This record gives sequence, C-alpha cells and structure tokens, in this order.
Amino acid sequence: MHLPKRVKIVEVGPRDGLQNEPIPVSLETKITLVEKLVDAGLAVVEVGSFVSPKWVPQMAGSAEVYAGIQKRSGVGYPMLVPNLKGMEGALATGVQEIAIFAAASETFAQKNINCSIAESLQRFEEVMEQAQAHQIKVRGYVSCVLGCPYEGEIAPAKVAEVAGKLYDMGCYELSLGDTVGVGTPLKAQTMIETVAKRVPIEQLAAHFHDTYGQGLANLLAVLQLGVATIDSSVSGLGGCPYAKGASGNVATEDVLYMLNGMGIETGVDLTKLLEAGWFISDSLGRLPASKVGRAYYQG
Repeated sequence: MHLPKRVKIVEVGPRDGLQNEPIPVSLETKITLVEKLVDAGLAVVEVGSFVSPKWVPQMAGSAEVYAGIQKRSGVGYPMLVPNLKGMEGALATGVQEIAIFAAASETFAQKNINCSIAESLQRFEEVMEQAQAHQIKVRGYVSCVLGCPYEGEIAPAKVAEVAGKLYDMGCYELSLGDTVGVGTPLKAQTMIETVAKRVPIEQLAAHFHDTYGQGLANLLAVLQLGVATIDSSVSGLGGCPYAKGASGNVATEDVLYMLNGMGIETGVDLTKLLEAGWFISDSLGRLPASKVGRAYYQG
C-alpha cells in the first residue's frame, strides 16, 4: 500500500463549515475559532468569503474577521472570491491567498452562480489577472466531482476538463469536492486517476462530504493513489446552500484520528483540535458532529 508520509490538512470550517448554519455566528466567535484551529497546528485555515451576504448571510463580515485574526507566520488564511467585485474586497482587506470555484456540473453552476461553467471560468480570468498582478496565491475548487444533486453521476473526464482549465489559469492547487457526498471509494479513485492525467497529483486535494458515511473510506482510497492534501471541517460542520440534502464535510477530528492511526504526519494536535471543535459546537448549541469529538466529549 502506497501512502504519503505527511498530509496537509486544509481546514474549511470557518467558511465552508459555517456558511450553511441557520443562526448567526458572531465575528468574535469566528475569530476565536480560526485562532484555536491555528493553535492546534493547522497550517491552512479558510477564513471566509467575499460573496454577497444577501445570498450567504453567514459570510457577512468576513473582511472584519480576517482583519481581527492575529496572523501567524507560515499559516495560510485563504478567502473565497466569487468574482471581480469579490477580488476588489480581497485586495482592500490585504488578503494574501484566495480561492476560486467552478463546477463539473452545468446545472449546479447555474443554480450556484447563475451562469454556465464556461462563463464562470471566463469571469475568473480577470480575477486571476488581479491575483497575479498583486502576487496573491490562488487555489481552485471544483464542485460535484462525484455526483450532482440535479444531474446525478458526473463523468470523470468532465472533472478533469474543468480542473485542467483552472490549473492552466494559474491555480497552484485544485480541491476536488464531492459536494453531496455520494461518492464511493472506487469511483473516487477513478476520478482522481482521470484528473491526474491533466493536473499533477501533487497539486490535487480531496474535499469529501460525509453525507452517506463514505468520507473517510473515500479519503483512504485516494491517499493510496498519492493525494496528500485533505480538506476537512472541524466538528463536521458544513453543507452547501445550493445542494439540498448535502450534510457536513468530513470532520477534521475524524480525519486526524485516522491519519494518526496510520502513522501519517500532519503537525496537528488532536487534543487542541478537539477543543476547537467543542468551542464551536457549544457556540452553536449542539454536540460535536464528529465521531471522535463525541467520543471524547461523552467520555
């Protein structure tokens, strides 16, 4: 079995995790959450996004959250940028890394950002120009890589096509998202093998939701192919406002427990990560959604 010796965990809880919460989360809580996650050893924490609060209310105040964080050297604090207007907000805030997103499903693209895949990629050309001019790193997301809530199964070749175009634009890393969590291990491997013919596998990340309880199994399957970057959300927070039925991302605590058990290095402290999970879960008035978090919490 071929497994990476070290895995980079990209923590998406403060953005992807909180964006679908029904109750407002204060700026102070968001800032504290980010700082607790960084204190746990996570080297990349997605802070928020410059989307319109009209469409994603929980992301209101992302600029203030970013400004309020005590930045640490060597830690990435990416922010999601949907268009040129969002890029202007990122530049005004002093953001050093952004993320852009496209879909492998035409219907999802229309539901999510009201345009075709081709149009969304065209919009991001201007964003990329601004990013390159200001030496800002850009990460790319591809949604619905293992299935779509509207179209069903998605051809791996389509995922490779969209990922390849984002890579050609200048994205240093492509995060492949199973947005509705319908993937299974062999399908996940087939998708990664297909995309890796277009984008180096060293620059691919797995972003798997756990809707059907397949998140960890799918991650193990793609780790065996050489994927060494995993997106996850503290306490299993998350979902997608434009993908009905999509539950949370795979929980960072559960991912870390699995990686620790396989002797794979991450640089993340499980105890401190659990504390961050308890903090945000208490703030939201519920128990941690992660299995490891609940076991520790109740034990």
